[in-house]
Amino acid sequence: MAPPPPPALATSTPLLHGEFGSYPARGPRFALTLTSQALHIQRLRPKPEARPRGGLVLLAEVSGCCTLRSRSPSDSAAYFCVYTYPRGRRGGRRRATRTFRADGAATYEENRAEAQRWATVLTCLLRGLPLPGDGEITSHLLPKPPRLLLLVNPFGGRGLAWQWCKNHVLPMISEAGLSFNLIQTERQNHARELVQGLSLSEWDGIITVSGDGLLYEVLNGLLNRPDWEEAVKTPVGILPCGSGNALAGAVNQHGGFKQALGIDLLLNCSLLLCRGGCRPLDLLSVTLASGSRCFSFLSVAWGFVSDVDIQSERFRALGSARFTVGTVLGLATLHTYRGRLSYLPATMEPASPNPAPGLPRAKSELTLTPVPAPPEAHSPLHRSVSDLPLPQPALTSPDSPEPLPILSLNGGGPELARDWSGAGDAPLSPDPLLSSLPGSPKSSVLSPITKGLPEMPASCGLTPIPDGDPVAISTGGPPDHLLPPLDTPLPPGWVTLEGDFVLMLAISPSHLGADLVAAPHARFDDGLVHLCWVRGGISRAALLRLFLAMENGSHFRLGCPQLGYAAARAFRLEPLTPRGVLTVDGEQVEYGPLQAQVHPGLGTLLTGPPGCPRREP
Repeated sequence: MAPPPPPALATSTPLLHGEFGSYPARGPRFALTLTSQALHIQRLRPKPEARPRGGLVLLAEVSGCCTLRSRSPSDSAAYFCVYTYPRGRRGGRRRATRTFRADGAATYEENRAEAQRWATVLTCLLRGLPLPGDGEITSHLLPKPPRLLLLVNPFGGRGLAWQWCKNHVLPMISEAGLSFNLIQTERQNHARELVQGLSLSEWDGIITVSGDGLLYEVLNGLLNRPDWEEAVKTPVGILPCGSGNALAGAVNQHGGFKQALGIDLLLNCSLLLCRGGCRPLDLLSVTLASGSRCFSFLSVAWGFVSDVDIQSERFRALGSARFTVGTVLGLATLHTYRGRLSYLPATMEPASPNPAPGLPRAKSELTLTPVPAPPEAHSPLHRSVSDLPLPQPALTSPDSPEPLPILSLNGGGPELARDWSGAGDAPLSPDPLLSSLPGSPKSSVLSPITKGLPEMPASCGLTPIPDGDPVAISTGGPPDHLLPPLDTPLPPGWVTLEGDFVLMLAISPSHLGADLVAAPHARFDDGLVHLCWVRGGISRAALLRLFLAMENGSHFRLGCPQLGYAAARAFRLEPLTPRGVLTVDGEQVEYGPLQAQVHPGLGTLLTGPPGCPRREP
């Protein structure tokens, strides 16, 4: 019989408690206690631990779990495996598996039921599902696993996006028991075309594995459908494998993780995706000078920020370091731009957990009272993604429409089946009666989708995205009831600023980059666009200090007189300088006057559960 839970757990109610062996069977025995926040592991034999080391597995670091059985017919034990991604000594995450042997009963069926009970409760905790008060815990508590469409830009992140996806993303979501199909995009606006032709009822979410640009295409594609009102409700998510990962930085912060870059940021966001959970996402409807309209989830930029974004494209091979190089070059050739910024102030200021003293406000400033661009021509897409003609193999999970061969679970590991000569401990394999349960990990397999498809030219391989392709434009979406026509005067109640600007930034979430917190108090669904501007007359050193302070969101506390801020519901920007660069979500758009309005909660973002800042050890 397992000893009672250790006293340190008094503040956390134990949900399950029991004694397990280890794999291999010659290893120590453990007392496991599962709470809503962690799995506590205490070694019992051969020598009990007074203060267990490494005996705490935070659920925030768990991707999933499964039950296994031995290949040996004489082994009546069942096995419970947990997949974790703890931080190492240097701060980076590393994959680790913990496999426990359920052997307290005489028969395999009883031991299997106990292992299944633990796997079911842990999966419910990971996905935020309710547990029965006094009812029996069975796998029927688990819903059907969500089915995700993964869109990968293979050229993102210095060309490492596909490699990162194979090595990190796919194993983790397989461990979580998520069902998926994966498509590699071939060109700019390819993702937009795909989502316009999808049968969205087949999918529980669309995930982009790239930078911010691919998600921009997806959202504008959804809003360009005839059924945009329902289509835009489709949950979307982002796994950062590009050079610009601003939204992922905001998701990472929302999940309670410390600021991260590169692989660490990708693993954090993948863990949050495995946990499930959505939030409404504000979208910004942007009307351009030609009258065409697009939707932004991130930012509209003019001046220094957009100059750096576009001019650093030539350094894309450097990954996220391109922005550092671009910033240095931008500071060396600092420009000012004359323009007019008008905005409709928010009726309520956004709630900020740490109000910045002396935050510049524009209330002291003076108060004053076409045809959409045609989309790129391509064949219409009206079939589900499983029927789309793909020139390259599509990676899918076993729940995809095509019958697929089963490969080894999760890419290999000590808990997996392998050839066994009969000596030593028998290898483990997925429990055949449990492998079809909703919470069990799925195998990732490679299968060409060719059945009944038209022939594709031999030259239809992947090619780099060419420069100069038009930005995604949407013809659907809700009307902008706060905005008059772009060439007409603004109604009363708007605030107008005119003068020389170094930059103007309109941002929706908190982050401008994975490590740049431009609006620290912003939320995904606060119904606001956060306007930041820097007036002319600022020195290069002062501008550099602003961006260095932006790494932790403290730039408003510097007391810079040229820095301004306002929370708004809508705004209009009129550049008065004949030449310049405007960007929407990092994509260059036509230069000229534009205006935008927030549509609160129009989209849905897969964020994972919210976390408390600095919750990690």
